[in-house]
Amino acid sequence: MLRQQDVGHRIVVRRIVGIREGRPLFSDALGELVELSETHITLATDGGSLRVPVGEVHRAKRVPPARRPTAAAVIALETAADEAWPAPVRGRLGDWRLRSAAGWTGRANSALPIGDPDRPLPEALDAVQRWYADHGQPALVNTPLPLAAPVGAELDTRGWTSRPPVLVQTVPLATLTTPGRAVGTPHEAVPPTHASTGGDAPPVTLARAPADDWLAVAADRKGGLPEAARHVLTAVDRIRFAELRVDGRPLAVGRGTVTGEGRWLGVSLLEVLPEARRRGFAGAIVRALAGWAGAEGATHAFLQVEQTNGGAVALYRRLGFTTHHTYLTRVAP
Repeated sequence: MLRQQDVGHRIVVRRIVGIREGRPLFSDALGELVELSETHITLATDGGSLRVPVGEVHRAKRVPPARRPTAAAVIALETAADEAWPAPVRGRLGDWRLRSAAGWTGRANSALPIGDPDRPLPEALDAVQRWYADHGQPALVNTPLPLAAPVGAELDTRGWTSRPPVLVQTVPLATLTTPGRAVGTPHEAVPPTHASTGGDAPPVTLARAPADDWLAVAADRKGGLPEAARHVLTAVDRIRFAELRVDGRPLAVGRGTVTGEGRWLGVSLLEVLPEARRRGFAGAIVRALAGWAGAEGATHAFLQVEQTNGGAVALYRRLGFTTHHTYLTRVAP
């Protein structure tokens, strides 16, 4: 049967749809697992969302994705993601990237093993551990899968553990800015600009620098904002900080960057305050950033989400995101 680790992946479900002459009748459904609860399995199929009561499930399992991304595609997207979340202290080990940001977030404090480290794999991992020891930090390695599976295998032999899997998800910008839902901002808007959310919802404001209360929401989510964090958040050339305010208070925020040779909108730090959830504010933030990024020439969006975060995975699926690849953050013993 399925586990929470399967959320965000392609599955097949055989369900019982009736009884004929004393025998059960079955129907199969294929799609991406959006939510797994004690009572229901929800998957996104080509025909739309399907919610199956657990009592009707005869068998369910994960199946291979329809098409695996090429190594070049994974490297290109991981490179864009690295540019969108820039650590202030950086090093290189051949093509591998070493990153440090005073321990703020795993992404900015881990080695990224893409490409050739210019030495045998065991020696490369020894060098990674020395680099982080020199910087007074525990060694972490992000392993995009299946690209970095050999790295993961070597780390297994060394007793490294893993944090929860992270889904790297993508969507064409056109999906986020379909007619009737499109929002955007002028290409060269210098002051904060506004984008309509549709209906009676407040507009989304996009700014080139984060307001203090925007940073306060991010700090609350991430457990503080050291100086290194401010570098990670702001040291990108093409960037917008989105917020949706009610009575002067930000109820929803998000961060957007354009990297990867101008192709990719990176969506990060999407947060809606608990009292404002289920009102479409998160989608409004994402679509506003998509409108801006499209005007900048970007064609696709990406984000990263832990696959155990079922609510966020379900939200992104409704917006059109699908899983491109996954990665594990490996932790030295």
